[in-house]
Amino acid sequence: MNENSKRWFIFAQEDLQVAELVWERKIYNQVCFHAQQCVEKALKGLLVSQEKTPPRTHAITDLVNLLSEDWLVDLRESLMSLDDFYIPTRYPDALPGALPDGLPGQEQAQEALTIAKQAFLQIQQLLD
Repeated sequence: MNENSKRWFIFAQEDLQVAELVWERKIYNQVCFHAQQCVEKALKGLLVSQEKTPPRTHAITDLVNLLSEDWLVDLRESLMSLDDFYIPTRYPDALPGALPDGLPGQEQAQEALTIAKQAFLQIQQLLD
C-alpha cells in the first residue's frame, strides 16, 4: 500500500470506528453516514493504489464503476445502496422522499455498518 492510499485508508478506518461508536449510542443516521464515508474513502484509497486519481465525488456508484470488474463483485450492489444515505443523513432539509420512511432506523443502520465492515476488510486485503 503506497502512502497516498494509506492516508485514504486511515480516514476510512476512522469513519468505520465512528460508525461503530454512534451505533452504541443509537444515532442511526450517523451510523449510515459514516458507513457510507468509510466505503467512499476506502474505494478512493483503492483507486489511488492503482495510480488513479479518484474523482471528486461522494457517489460510491461512480467509484465502484472505476474498479476492475472482478473486484468486490459480491458487494457491488450493497455498496451502491449506501449512496441513499449520503445527503438525507446529513441535512434536515434533504429532499422529501429521499428516504421513504424518514431517517434510517436500527435495521438500516445495522445493514449499512455490516456492508462497511465487509467492504473495509475486502479492500484491506486487496491493498495488502
